[in-house]
Amino acid sequence: MKFDVWAPYAHDVKLVVDDEEHQMRRDDKRRGWWLSDIEKTPGQRYGFSLYDGESWTAPLPDPRSARQPDGVHGLSQVTDPEFEWSDQDWTRYELKGQVIYELHVGTFSEEGTFDGVVDKLDYLADLGVTTIELMPVQPFAGERNWGYDGVDWFAVQESYGGPEGLKRLVDAAHNKGIGVFLDVVYNHFGPDGNYNGQFGPYTTAGATGWGDVVNLSGADSDEVRAYVLDAVRRWLTEFHIDGLRLDAVQTYDDRGAYSIMEQINRVADEVEAEQGPNPIIIAESDMNDPRIISDYSVGGYGLDAQWLDDVHHALHTVITAENNAYYEDFGTVEILADTLRHGYRFRNDYSRYRGRTHGRALDLAAIPPWKLITYTTTHDQVGNRAEGDRPSQNLTPTQHVLKAAVIFFSPFTPMIFQGEESFAQTPFPFFVSHTDEELMRLTREGRAHEFARYGWNFDEVPDPADPATFESAKLDWNHGEDATAVHEAYKTLLKLRSDLNLAREDLRDLQVEHSDNWMTMGYDDVVLAANLSDEPATVPVGGELVYSFSSPTVTATETQLEPWGFAVIKR
Repeated sequence: MKFDVWAPYAHDVKLVVDDEEHQMRRDDKRRGWWLSDIEKTPGQRYGFSLYDGESWTAPLPDPRSARQPDGVHGLSQVTDPEFEWSDQDWTRYELKGQVIYELHVGTFSEEGTFDGVVDKLDYLADLGVTTIELMPVQPFAGERNWGYDGVDWFAVQESYGGPEGLKRLVDAAHNKGIGVFLDVVYNHFGPDGNYNGQFGPYTTAGATGWGDVVNLSGADSDEVRAYVLDAVRRWLTEFHIDGLRLDAVQTYDDRGAYSIMEQINRVADEVEAEQGPNPIIIAESDMNDPRIISDYSVGGYGLDAQWLDDVHHALHTVITAENNAYYEDFGTVEILADTLRHGYRFRNDYSRYRGRTHGRALDLAAIPPWKLITYTTTHDQVGNRAEGDRPSQNLTPTQHVLKAAVIFFSPFTPMIFQGEESFAQTPFPFFVSHTDEELMRLTREGRAHEFARYGWNFDEVPDPADPATFESAKLDWNHGEDATAVHEAYKTLLKLRSDLNLAREDLRDLQVEHSDNWMTMGYDDVVLAANLSDEPATVPVGGELVYSFSSPTVTATETQLEPWGFAVIKR
């Protein structure tokens, strides 16, 4: 294979490989592409110098770089895609019945690497986790970042272990019976180390809140879409990734007749046809738009699932009484019960937070509930708080496990955020290590503006550039008494979820009753009774007690629950 690059902005292009310059020529068949006669050899360091009509740039990394061994500002490296895989017995993958565990590679283990995650796979399997979802691992400036500042969408962060490290993790996970999802960011590029704009129109006018809008709909957007789709195919084929989570799809500037989401999903369909199994494509979206997970046949984009913040917000506000920012549309047991019944809180309803009507109802006859991913918290719901404080830092163990019981008992696909299963007392604040001090200043100002909008005090915000902020986010694996009790409760609840077949197919079968302070949720055979208040409650449902984290009294006709208590009951 020979070197080539899409660089429609350039008047001339030189390939710099192993410290030698080689003139490139225009490709007569592909608009904006440049070709070289030099063959690629694994291990070669290379870059491209661009001439803008007046001067030449220094050698720049390849926008399609497969490896950045010296970081985002260094030269690219040719990689060997071959790997000695041992996951040939990995079975066909389906989302239904999965338990997802979201983790950040740099803070999950002591080592902060892919190999560090490998060492914890037995722990995760024992907990009941069936899939890990890695926060973005594409290269970013420095060694500390959430991952949403990635700039090289085909490559892997070196400080985590590079492409070989990611493949070792996927291979080891598959051999433990655990799938691997990858969080990918196609709505903006990170601000530090992004040289793509010197090659061509990868972005366009507008802003996402994190960076310029990716050019999915303007002139030359066909090549930008191909850039995204080719990256998707690489993760699903060369790296054996089981699924992708698409970050903040509501910020895509996507005005084409075919959505980029549909095109991504069709790449997954093609990969399934070529090699199986079916890769899972998940959207993060706050649009409450059924098209995202509806079938192609009804005009949908065909994605397998979406994150569902509505259930999180409804549950969080009932237990904490927080009502600022987007939480102001929630806060009652009635709203929680309604959201559990329908999936979406907003179904063409007025939102006070947005100041407008929002959402559209799901077709519950066509869309099974496991297509909606729910959680007690996520990296966003923790890290976008002023201090990055977790729910487990503010709740009692009883309240914390109650939230998990509601999520795990529901028919939606559950997701755990790293550490919540052990009542983690470490925060997860926002952290970066940009190499440009001006970018750091702008980052701090941007966070200040965001927190002021939410009514939080910026003086309480840890400095995102301080290494101590990153270190504070690392999980503490020395579990105390509360951590051990919560961990055992999570294990039990996840086992009951499987034993009681709670990943059911039809949300319309879910029976939900409520008062101002309690709620029951379940079916003809099994029910969860939950006291969502700090006073004792008597709930009119009875039967045989299966599990509780507290000490309820269950009779044939009613259940007496302690404050914030719950009971899993066979009718």
